[in-house]
Amino acid sequence: MIDPFGRKISYVRISVTDRCDLRCVYCMSQHMTFLPKKEVLALDELDRLCAAFIRLGTNKIRLTGGEPLVRGEIIHLIEGLGRYLDSGQLRELTLTTNGTQLSRFADALRSAGVRRINVSLDSLDAAKFESITRRRKLDQVLLGLRAAKEAGLEIKINTVALQGVNDDEHNDLVAWCGEQGFDLTFIEVMPMGALDEVDRADQYMPLAVPLVTFV
Repeated sequence: MIDPFGRKISYVRISVTDRCDLRCVYCMSQHMTFLPKKEVLALDELDRLCAAFIRLGTNKIRLTGGEPLVRGEIIHLIEGLGRYLDSGQLRELTLTTNGTQLSRFADALRSAGVRRINVSLDSLDAAKFESITRRRKLDQVLLGLRAAKEAGLEIKINTVALQGVNDDEHNDLVAWCGEQGFDLTFIEVMPMGALDEVDRADQYMPLAVPLVTFV
C-alpha cells in the first residue's frame, strides 16, 4: 500500500470496539451511546481484515478501542494473529489500553506474542484520576501495570497534558516512569469544544511549551 505522498504503509491501527470502561472527560460523554454490536466487526472479520493488511505489506498492527480488552474473547483474536509473528509476516503486534484489564490479560498477551503496550494514564493521584476518568479505578490500573511489568511487557505511558488539571503533576509522572522503567509520552488534548460540562479548549496545552522542569 502506497499513500498519495509515495510512502509505503506498513503500520495500521485497528479499533476492535468503541466501548470503554472509563469515561475520560476529554474523550467521551458520561452517558455515551455506543454502536449496536451488530454494526461492529466480528472477531473472525477482524482477523480477515488484519490478514488482508498483512498480505498488502503491513508488518505492524496496533489494536485499539475504545478499550480493546473489554471486547469479549479479544484474547482469541490476539492469539490468532500471533501466527503471523511466528511466520515472520508480522514484525510487531501491540495494543493501546487504559490498563484496567491488564491484571487479567498481561500473561496471555505475552504468551500470544505481544511484547510492548501503550497504557493511557493521566494522573497518579486517586482523586484527580477519578475526576478525569469519572471512575475510581486508579488502583486497578496500577495493579495492571505491575502485572504487565512482571509478565515482561515493555510499557509506554501516554499522558494527556491537561491545563489546570494535571499540569502540576508532569514532573512527578516523569520521575515515576523513570523509577518503573516505563517510557512516557505527553499528548495534546484535542481542543474540539465542549463535551458534557467540559470545554476541551480550556484544557489545551501546546506541546511546544516545556511541560517538565529539570533541576
